[in-house]
Amino acid sequence: MVFLPGENGKCHIIAAGTYYGEAIAPAEGDLVIAADGGLALCHKLGLPVQIVVGDFDSLGYVPEGENVVALPKAKDDTDTLYALRLGLERGYRAFHIHGGTGGARLDHTVANMQCLCWLARRGAQGWLYDQGAVFTAIDGPATLTIEADYEGIVSVFALDGAAEGVTIRGLEFEVSDATLTPDFPIGCSNALKGQKAEISVKSGCLLISLPAVRGR
Repeated sequence: MVFLPGENGKCHIIAAGTYYGEAIAPAEGDLVIAADGGLALCHKLGLPVQIVVGDFDSLGYVPEGENVVALPKAKDDTDTLYALRLGLERGYRAFHIHGGTGGARLDHTVANMQCLCWLARRGAQGWLYDQGAVFTAIDGPATLTIEADYEGIVSVFALDGAAEGVTIRGLEFEVSDATLTPDFPIGCSNALKGQKAEISVKSGCLLISLPAVRGR
């Protein structure tokens, strides 16, 4: 896959959902933000945390420190979306969201998929890690390139209405200048063929599920 570089590296958002054991290895210049109960996972994994944000209903207590941003429970943003805003304000454009699916709240999984579109429309790219898969979104005009060393299932969905001018090359099922709509999941369960692939859209936002590769 092609990851968009950020001005300052990558921003890692650690949320309170399920962690599936994928590698989280912040490099110099990266930013780690713990969203509410994600702080407990950071402590467990020994991850350095620069910012802690949330209303702390899932963590169960309000942590102390100058790096803590305490939010009210009644708010428009989810804790994860607020964390993404902070990363954007600091110049980051590549976001990796861990603990953003599963857990006890399916609604937060859906919310975080919408956050991928929110990022794409602001010139950034997010990667939402699930069990054996990673989700991302592109907002047209845009192209996602998948390198040849990836194998597995790829699914493509229209996220926010009709996605126009969808072209898929290098997968088992290819299309050219197609229209995808959110009421017909025709893009589910395509497959990589051991070659470079591209997914592009002229207008609209695509949610794309890719096989997760441990260690990347």
